Amino acid sequence: MTRMLQWAAVLCIALGVASCGKQGVDAKRIEAAAAGDWLTHGRTYDEQRFSPLDQVNKDTVSRLGVAWWTEFDTDRGQEATPLIADGVLYTTTTWSKVFAFDAATGKALWSYDPEVPGEKGFDACCDVVNRGVALWKGRVYVGALDGRLIALDAKTGKVAWSVQTTDPKQPYTITGAPRAVKGKILIGNGGAEYPVRGYVSAYDAETGKLDWRFHMTPNPTGAPDGAASDKAMKDFAYATWHDGAWKEGGGGATPWDGITYDPKSDLIYIGTGNAGPWNGKIRTGGKGDNLFAASIVALRPDTGDYVWHYQTTPRDDWDFDAVQHLMVADLPIAGKTQRVVMQANKNGFYYVLDAATGKLVSADKFVPVDWAIEVDLKTGRPVEAPGARYEDGSVQTQTPGALGGHNWQPMAFSPKEGLVYIPAQTLYMSYTDPKEFSFIPGAWNLGMGRGADAPKVDKPTPMGELVAWDPVAKKARWKAAFAEPWRSGVLATAGGLVFHAAGHDFLAFDAATGKALWKYDVGAGAIAAASTYAIDGQQYVALMVGFGGAGGMGGEEPRRKGRLLVFKLDGKVTPKPFPEPVAQPPLDLAAATPSKGSVARGQALSAQFCGTCHNAGGYLPVLTRSPVILDPVGFKAIVLDGAKKPHGMAPFRRFFDEASAEDLRAYLLAEARKPAPPAKARMTHGT
Repeated sequence: MTRMLQWAAVLCIALGVASCGKQGVDAKRIEAAAAGDWLTHGRTYDEQRFSPLDQVNKDTVSRLGVAWWTEFDTDRGQEATPLIADGVLYTTTTWSKVFAFDAATGKALWSYDPEVPGEKGFDACCDVVNRGVALWKGRVYVGALDGRLIALDAKTGKVAWSVQTTDPKQPYTITGAPRAVKGKILIGNGGAEYPVRGYVSAYDAETGKLDWRFHMTPNPTGAPDGAASDKAMKDFAYATWHDGAWKEGGGGATPWDGITYDPKSDLIYIGTGNAGPWNGKIRTGGKGDNLFAASIVALRPDTGDYVWHYQTTPRDDWDFDAVQHLMVADLPIAGKTQRVVMQANKNGFYYVLDAATGKLVSADKFVPVDWAIEVDLKTGRPVEAPGARYEDGSVQTQTPGALGGHNWQPMAFSPKEGLVYIPAQTLYMSYTDPKEFSFIPGAWNLGMGRGADAPKVDKPTPMGELVAWDPVAKKARWKAAFAEPWRSGVLATAGGLVFHAAGHDFLAFDAATGKALWKYDVGAGAIAAASTYAIDGQQYVALMVGFGGAGGMGGEEPRRKGRLLVFKLDGKVTPKPFPEPVAQPPLDLAAATPSKGSVARGQALSAQFCGTCHNAGGYLPVLTRSPVILDPVGFKAIVLDGAKKPHGMAPFRRFFDEASAEDLRAYLLAEARKPAPPAKARMTHGT
């Protein structure tokens, strides 16, 4: 019987069948990476997001149709990559909810709601999203928006343990997917705009006990933390920070997305976020590199000990996070095979680093870049363009802007083609030095002036591209252009295909040429990356659908319920159409209680506290169309006292008083009297 089971296991791996009765997920199983499985965020530890499955290929992809689908109870952004093990598909939606489905039929098996307090949504810079789970030995692990790391039984969804990884009094969040490495669950955090002090933690997968922690910025007091990062902070990192606002907030550098483990090097690579506040003059007097903000940091998985780092943007002034997807691969470089770490950075440069040492191999522009001329290959530092910084009180408009030439949406690599497929974008942003700055605990502290002060400049039209990048030749082999600059992550397969969503279209491209071979209208915007798997000889492609995130805040895309669509060859299911969006009608301002508040003061408050979520109305209610602004009593009950906390509207009495709330209402009433800008119909969100 034992020999029969062994042969059955071999057969399962050979056929790429995911439902052969394997029990749990461990390191050997992830490293073996059976073709039909998708067991970790990037399918394998190297995060290449490449599947050996080829049933769906260039010849058959035209037959791809929906096998099953489901709709979720939220209309916020969907960013998760579904994982599949033992015939079960695991995914997450907004507010850190977890769902398990029969991967072949779509039958719901269980769901889990961590019941994140609604007001925690205020601390999430870029929507209440979640990018997925980790699997390890019969458990499912999820990071909750409020900073908890939760272990669930993979069969039932029942909680095995839950730990608070952050200080709940601070504006930390978790939106990224955990990683399971050597019996540990790795998790980072977000919140650098507020700011906070970023770190990554490793917890025992069985017990939830903290094994080690590595801080990405020094303790502002200079004291040790009793953490794995202490030696690096003392030896060199603390010296790169100087007096400034970072000491009040922690300096940012939150590792909120990219975490990759390489078994060959036995190293963990972690991408860190922007320094906080953004403005380096305010942050540290315009001095120092500010390690480890905007960096890639390599650590030992067993201990968290520092090994090397590479800083992509020293003394970051532009919100150029380095948290983007980190990928490991073997490349033929200078006549030899070299193990490398690769990243398409937010700052517009594509980096190739030696995996063992962090030494720079190459850094090249993959989108238009004007903040830097090049990266010096000897020093590894960018050669900044004259006048790129705005710390002298000037106004600078830079490409890329804060949304980056590439954001969190994962890229993919095809070993067959030797190409990396990047969901790139061309965007720009104006950066201004404020006339004055005062730090506000618990709120955004960017250190930026008014964008309206920026002069008109001639810049490229915002657009998106799927760039097929050759990391050896250091140039693009082909590109596919899109009107939309905020699109989905990417999946590559041995079938010679690249899957990518733009607007409402889910597309399959020829991996070698970029020719579009298949298109399906998913009915809504999609920004997540697809995954693929096989059960009983049938290949499936799974995609989470739902617009949101930083690029979806304030846009014109109507909010629609999130969905999971699963495709297979000759799938015949037709999902029901989304309801037509309904525009929020103008208010009857004759019913408004007049306000004596200051419109100018209210405008400043709106820009600092309200605009990120409510501007333009693609994300949350358009306040100038919301009836709550007509009545000062009801308005203050919501804005100051939290009457809408369960729906995500935090109370703001900690930031301003009743007079300020009335100033805000005065401004909104004044804006409501102006004609609405032309836009697509927007969903009615309620208030």
